Amino acid sequence: MSAAKQMQHRRAHNLLLISKLLNCRENASPFTLILDSLEQSGKGLVRELIRRANAAKTRVVFVSFETLKKPKGVDVFIAASRKDPSSLQKELSKLAAESTARQKTLLILDTLHPLTSHPSTSLTLPQFLSSLLSPSTSLLATYHVDIPLPAHANANLYAPHPLTLLRYIATTLLTLHALPHVLAAKAAQDRSVAAPVFGLAEEIEGVVAGMGRNGWGAVAHARKDGDSAAATAAAAALGRGVVVEMEYRRKSGRGVREWYFVPTASAAAKPANGVRETVILLEDHPLYRHVPGAAGAVGDAQDEMDTTFSLGLTEKQRRDREGVVLPYFDAQREDGGPGEGGRILYDMGVEDDFDEEEDEI
Repeated sequence: MSAAKQMQHRRAHNLLLISKLLNCRENASPFTLILDSLEQSGKGLVRELIRRANAAKTRVVFVSFETLKKPKGVDVFIAASRKDPSSLQKELSKLAAESTARQKTLLILDTLHPLTSHPSTSLTLPQFLSSLLSPSTSLLATYHVDIPLPAHANANLYAPHPLTLLRYIATTLLTLHALPHVLAAKAAQDRSVAAPVFGLAEEIEGVVAGMGRNGWGAVAHARKDGDSAAATAAAAALGRGVVVEMEYRRKSGRGVREWYFVPTASAAAKPANGVRETVILLEDHPLYRHVPGAAGAVGDAQDEMDTTFSLGLTEKQRRDREGVVLPYFDAQREDGGPGEGGRILYDMGVEDDFDEEEDEI
């Protein structure tokens, strides 16, 4: 299979996979874990999943630890902030028994921190979450990576961190990023400089969240950076959204990784005909996709030296450079032991004076 066909197959397969995950079709992921932060909240993605579940006639059960009001589209709302984990488990089991076998249920936990910090479930969290699953029930939980967990006096020092356990038992990991931050990191990578940090990672006193959090200001930043009008208009049509880094675990154990852009604004998330999928690959986003003649022209013009000749390469020259195959590149591999360099490869030519009996004299 050629490289172009492999790329096309990967794109089609990954887009179909994210559509199955977001629409909760065919029980694609029994346990989906959303990892959000102060820079990018997961509430917009949860609202999008609730909207898709309502369109698929899926029953939505929302367990609230930090949400005060019942979200739109939720069938059953459970306020669990003051409930014991054992009583909550019994209530959820009762709801599962009332539902029919054919009716699919999406169970949403708005945060896992009360369960991970509770003394009775901190060590048995995988068993607690596994008891909530069934062939007709899918679990969607959110974990805030910026919130530290309190230390317990009777905690096992040799036990893994709760986030490590959650990453291990989850069938799908959705790590959320803010689009302006991803664009800034890509621009830094293209210029071969260190990627910027935002929010708490800046380690500046008083700074909790950075500029561009939750996807605000991506289009305005594109206009400021001089991106093409067509790319800016296309990005505005997509609306505000969230960048999702997906890690999907198949039953065979093989993982699938991909980056997506999921529109979460009400106008962009709801297609006109209700059929077209709005989720796109991150590499297809107008502001992320590299356009040689548009977005790169402004940045490259600032970096050019004041010379009478051009030091840059054209697109054809870049493609030719990537296609160069060095004949003796294998000599750089260190196949020997420590302290040994590469091999010396030399092909004898007709001009070389070589006598097989010379060494015997």
